[in-house]
Amino acid sequence: MTEKPTLSWDGAVARVDPVELRTDVPHSARVYDYFLGGKNNYPADREAAELVLKSGPNTRISAQANRAFLHRVARHLAGAVGVRQFLDIGTGIPTSPNLHEIAQGVAPEARVVYADHDPIVLAHARALLKGRPEGRTAYIDADLREPEKILGSPTLLETLDLDEPIALSIIAILHFIPDSDDPFGLMRRYLDALPSGSFLAITHVTPDFAPEEARQVTEIYRARGIPLRARTRAEVSRFFDGLDMVEPGVQVVHRWRPDAGTDLTVTDAQVNLYGGLARKR
Repeated sequence: MTEKPTLSWDGAVARVDPVELRTDVPHSARVYDYFLGGKNNYPADREAAELVLKSGPNTRISAQANRAFLHRVARHLAGAVGVRQFLDIGTGIPTSPNLHEIAQGVAPEARVVYADHDPIVLAHARALLKGRPEGRTAYIDADLREPEKILGSPTLLETLDLDEPIALSIIAILHFIPDSDDPFGLMRRYLDALPSGSFLAITHVTPDFAPEEARQVTEIYRARGIPLRARTRAEVSRFFDGLDMVEPGVQVVHRWRPDAGTDLTVTDAQVNLYGGLARKR
């Protein structure tokens, strides 16, 4: 019998308080949705996004390169590596193709758990729960800063086997975690709970190539109540301490294993985003 997702669409919608959505203030997930050309955003999000685009006119290029990186990583893990379990934290508003569409397109039996604590994402959980019948797709309403809650969730434990390798993806979210929340310690808590052979994939905004642009964009986000902390290559590399990096290591995302659809005429300064994949020994 085909298993059904633990969280139903009706259950997801019933748990969303319209007041929580706060459409009068910008939200990082909705701003990102605007950069990707999505329609799940509001005037406050578009106003903030347009201000960002004035200081960082290549932000749309960066967002698209970020998505393409995730797709290449998912194909590599589900294909060449043979990973069948995925945990994606900080999911954001669904933008097709989603992680489960890529992974299950390669391996229909792949199991994917999404986790996010943003009301706007919860409201779109239906899109995240439509996976291939051979596999399984589930959603957890939890924050990245709650590793024990996520890893101990009945939904996760019913969907994934913590004794088998899991690919953990933290895509374009850690730059919203300030140093005061100890992002490096958070990653260590997740990795300590995952078995040998698991993988960690990260993307992260950097000031390395366009420092003034990064400073201005950071100020725009912070002025609207959205913490943003761009980090250098050395800082991003720290997230992978103790792991075996997959070649070519920490790279600007469009230079990580580019495929036929990758535009290599785009400069590092236009992307301003590092990405990497590593394996737990």
